[in-house]
Amino acid sequence: MAVQYLTNTSLQLVFQAGTDMDTGKPILKYKSFNNVKTDATADKLFAAATAIADLQEHPLYNIVRRDQSEIRDGE
Repeated sequence: MAVQYLTNTSLQLVFQAGTDMDTGKPILKYKSFNNVKTDATADKLFAAATAIADLQEHPLYNIVRRDQSEIRDGE
């Protein structure tokens, strides 16, 4: 049976830097933070992301957690 091992977590903050005049879609800018603790809870990541967003020029549009795992044979 295969087993999944969480190896890496990163946090990506998405900011709205404006609106495209032709399409009306938001212009997005991204900031990523690597080597986040893999056992960080959603509440802690949200608190960290909003604290960082308060220091930024553009408003926060979205918060993304990216987990990376290895899959190995569990035997």
